[in-house]
Amino acid sequence: MALQVGTSAAPAAAANAAELEAIEIKLLLEGIFRHYGYDFRDYSLGSIRRRILARVAAEDTVTISGLQDRILHDSACMERLLLTLTIHVTSMFRDPGFYLAFRRSVVPLLQTYPFARIWHAGCSSGEEVYSLAILLKEEGIYDRCRIYATDISEAVLRGAKEGVFPLSAMKEYSENYQKAGGTTSFAEYYKARYDHAIFDASLREGIVFAPHNLVTDGSFNEFNVILCRNVMIYFNKALHERVHGLLYQSLARFGVLGLGRKESLRFTPHESSYEVLDDAERLYRKAG
Repeated sequence: MALQVGTSAAPAAAANAAELEAIEIKLLLEGIFRHYGYDFRDYSLGSIRRRILARVAAEDTVTISGLQDRILHDSACMERLLLTLTIHVTSMFRDPGFYLAFRRSVVPLLQTYPFARIWHAGCSSGEEVYSLAILLKEEGIYDRCRIYATDISEAVLRGAKEGVFPLSAMKEYSENYQKAGGTTSFAEYYKARYDHAIFDASLREGIVFAPHNLVTDGSFNEFNVILCRNVMIYFNKALHERVHGLLYQSLARFGVLGLGRKESLRFTPHESSYEVLDDAERLYRKAG
């Protein structure tokens, strides 16, 4: 009878490697939190693992432990990792149906206020912030609104403040704008300079760009509208609950909350504290 030797060696080695990798990731995220104050410890492991491994390859550190050593001693490396860990997939008038619903369900509410504060949490590189500014201007209420656009990455915010985007994206953005109920030609809002589109400075007059970390920072004002779209899909359950608590605390009575299409209030601690304005486009109003 032939003896079978080492049949479980490969699976065991793979399990050991996966366990070691998980330990390295946990130590890396703990080190980042203690040294820099950025807390990614409750992000979805699968999503953050892919981004960490991409940074390992880009920095040529071979291992996650090697990346940790470099990050803790090189703030520039930490800034590069931060750009990798935070998701910056966006476009102007992204999900045009959301802006149509906003015009229909939210603008009439804002028209009743003498002044409205709007928080765009996780604003990324700013395309959706400028989209909102254009919408409010077309609805005749931009001069009565202040948009607070925040993100964890100061490097991304610096770019957002400039209001300069690739000219090659303007065709797509113009199509989104028309689908979102735009009332004029999208080209009226920017000037083309070589391969860039520079948006009108008047759109920035009502916007305050500032760093804010949804994971660790608290409420900083009371808002009539909060948009936090496509941000929490990368959080685990505990972080979901923490951020939903922050948003609820920051929202004024009868204020409006806008989430991404893949996000929902279901099974959150504040599910019963809102009424639905538009279920498909994830617009909710805080109950009195």
